[in-house]
Amino acid sequence: MTAQTDPQAGANAKPSLDPQESREWMEALSAVIDREGAEYAHQLIEEVLEHARQNSVDLPFSANTGYVNTIETSQEARCPGNLEIEGRLRAYMRWNAMAMVVKANRHHPPEGGDLGGHIGSFASLANMFAAGFNHFWHAESENHGGDCLYIQGHVSPGIYARAYLEGRISEEQLLNFRQEVDGKGLSSYPHPKLMPEFWQFPTVSMGLGPLMAIYQARFLKYLHARGIANTENRKVWVFCGDGEMDEVESLGAISLAARENLDNLIFVINCNLQRLDGPVRGNGKIIQELEGEFRGSGWNVIKLLWGRGWDELLAKDKDGVLKKIMMECNDGDYQSFKANDGAYVRKHFFGRDPRALKMVEHMSDDEIWNLRRGGHDAQKVYAAFHAANNTKGQPTVLLVKTVKGFGMGKIGEGKNTVHQTKKLSDEDIKAFRDRFNIPIPDSQIADIPFYKPADDTPEMKYLHERRKALGGYLPHRRVKADEAFTAPSLDTFKAILEPTPEGREISTTQAYVRFLTQLLRDKNIGPRVVPILVDEARTFGMEGLFRQVGIYNPHGQQYTPVDKDQVMYYREDKAGQILQEGINEAGGMSSWIAAATSYSTSNRIMIPFYVYYSMFGFQRIGDLAWAAGDMQARGFLLGGTSGRTTLNGEGLQHEDGHSHILANTIPNCISYDPTFAHEVAVIMQDGLRRMVQNQENVFYYITLLNENYPMPGLTEGTEEQIIKGMYLVKPGQKVPQSGQRVQLLGSGTILRESFFAQELLEKDWGIAADVWSCPSFNELTRDGQDAERHNMLHPLETAKVPFVTQQLQTSQGPVIASTDYMKAYAEQIRPFMPKGRTYKVLGTDGFGRSDFRRKLREHFEIDRHYIVVAALKSLAEEGKLPVTKVAEAIAKYGIQADKINPLYA
Repeated sequence: MTAQTDPQAGANAKPSLDPQESREWMEALSAVIDREGAEYAHQLIEEVLEHARQNSVDLPFSANTGYVNTIETSQEARCPGNLEIEGRLRAYMRWNAMAMVVKANRHHPPEGGDLGGHIGSFASLANMFAAGFNHFWHAESENHGGDCLYIQGHVSPGIYARAYLEGRISEEQLLNFRQEVDGKGLSSYPHPKLMPEFWQFPTVSMGLGPLMAIYQARFLKYLHARGIANTENRKVWVFCGDGEMDEVESLGAISLAARENLDNLIFVINCNLQRLDGPVRGNGKIIQELEGEFRGSGWNVIKLLWGRGWDELLAKDKDGVLKKIMMECNDGDYQSFKANDGAYVRKHFFGRDPRALKMVEHMSDDEIWNLRRGGHDAQKVYAAFHAANNTKGQPTVLLVKTVKGFGMGKIGEGKNTVHQTKKLSDEDIKAFRDRFNIPIPDSQIADIPFYKPADDTPEMKYLHERRKALGGYLPHRRVKADEAFTAPSLDTFKAILEPTPEGREISTTQAYVRFLTQLLRDKNIGPRVVPILVDEARTFGMEGLFRQVGIYNPHGQQYTPVDKDQVMYYREDKAGQILQEGINEAGGMSSWIAAATSYSTSNRIMIPFYVYYSMFGFQRIGDLAWAAGDMQARGFLLGGTSGRTTLNGEGLQHEDGHSHILANTIPNCISYDPTFAHEVAVIMQDGLRRMVQNQENVFYYITLLNENYPMPGLTEGTEEQIIKGMYLVKPGQKVPQSGQRVQLLGSGTILRESFFAQELLEKDWGIAADVWSCPSFNELTRDGQDAERHNMLHPLETAKVPFVTQQLQTSQGPVIASTDYMKAYAEQIRPFMPKGRTYKVLGTDGFGRSDFRRKLREHFEIDRHYIVVAALKSLAEEGKLPVTKVAEAIAKYGIQADKINPLYA
């Protein structure tokens, strides 16, 4: 029998061995659909497929469907709004968004320079934003917690254009787009730091929005499960570009969303088929690729590819030829179609098959050109949004096909250059005006005036009525939570502040765990603590929390844990308090951000504590940490096993010598490298006071150690100095034998090397040394720089004295600093040394390596012997000691003076 293709089988069907038998199967299935419905038919097909698998029939999995709309025309929910009025409002927003960008790049100050901005992205998804703002997205109100909008960064002009019509942004602000220094402008992209009452989330670092949004949706479920906030009606809407999905972060956590049934999460991927430079998949089909990715991961996938104009043609497509052409054309072809005209589409799309060409023979070239893609059809967009909004049990992704630069005409529509197009000629502007029927006369075109209808027009009334029905205006950000907490007093953590009993040693990591455990017992604040782990609880001694507060899992614990018979067994719970992210630092940080910004997104103050290997923090997820700063996050980041010589045996990729330098690049990150348990307690209690009690927009980075040693306890009166970053922890002998004195500074584990150096200086050389604990060279640096700035700008006022200067000005002798970090960390305070004082810095520049701590500290030249040599050399440089003493010390301590510099070793 000759293989034939059954015309009813669709464009993707393989040749049939028996067309008659195939037709009978298809007719039987059609009868089931007509009589019992699509859902019943789907279940039946699944049972047949499972039966085939059980009988060893090879059934390769395919997550793809045809290149057509997922929602049949007959199944579309009808938009209840006035689409005509909505169309006019969209046109005004398109115009104002365009005008804003073009104005910003037409009129330059004398020094010149473009301000940039983007027109093409918003032009491609204006319909989608209109549907959301008019019908779906709830603002925070008495009856609703408010939806979360992760808005594609490049479309900010369109969001401003809408806010202008709503009266939330003034014309002066539009005229100052991307001109913020004088406080009248609008930020280039969504930035909560720059517009704290407007933008909810920063999204223009592409890929971070999708990742953070998934964990935000999960955190809303967490809040609800723990009874902290009712979030059951809230949705997280995420707008991404199809090119943005190439970022690994964009797709990196989609399996989590499906695994945890995040039906409060909706991705809208604007598939205009273009990146910034050209097509996303010129030789392929990005929509089909993404469909496979998301459906394979367990998402509900809704494709919206074609507008209503195609419905009649597809209905006539009985032999599947049109669907076949739609599938055969690649994205490069589709871009070319929209970069040309109707005649080109007739020839190069429909002309691929005479039968398709005949289907459009009654249509003019203009009518063919006006066959829109799905994302530009308001009714189709509403139907897709409605289906996504009502999906239960799964996250949903909408793959919406659009044209980048829709409406920009020959200068931009569908062109590779459209992303960079921000300057239009008067003729281009006229064409734009005519296409969208904007009531601006030719005489005003050169000025590109903004357009806003009178308040009493139907359009403006409709605009405000729709937002009133949805609880208010968006985007909108809450600056402070309504609720209030008082931080526990420092005395609450008395056990951590006291010296360790004789013979007992602990690490600062253990001190942190004790602090956290005590905080969890607080009836008021305890429930708001969010411990976050990335599969290292046992490393940090936190496994006791498993039993105490449980690990959050929306499905509970449906198995008997292997360690059930142990006190600290692995306990998962639907209302668990711990967020256990697995081996996933980006996920841990995203959960931390969701919790750290809950005061804003959910009006609930939460206190996240995310502990991780310090090397896997700012270095690995630095862009997320910067986004946290932009979002005004509040919480604690704990860098465990910190320092380049502290982590025995782990080597180069684990040993951190620079996280504090990276932390200092984020202005609202407050960072500390404490040595002692009491320092940990003082710093963290102050953090609670600032972030929870005072609701200050700062977050803390604290490095922790796994090295055990005795803890001296808090000296009363040093609390403020600890917070400022420096205090005298161990004075030297009052009258040294040599009459010479030095000042030794340190932090973290290397401060203890300064103690040993203090002993050697006194015993071997008769030199006194005062030892200063410097929990934060970063805070000392910021204080000193602030004083310098004040003094420069206020020359007639009494000069401010940096805190470092204040602490050291009554001391004597050279100053030597040694830390477990690169020299640049302690070098920062050099400008604030008292006049005439020598300052030497030791640090761990170079790659890490494996060995015992003693050997590593010798290798990096930061141990007690090198501190002594640095002190002696400083005294010699000041003429207070013969230089021969330095050489004598080098020989005495067996220092290899000619070894390779560890920076290059």
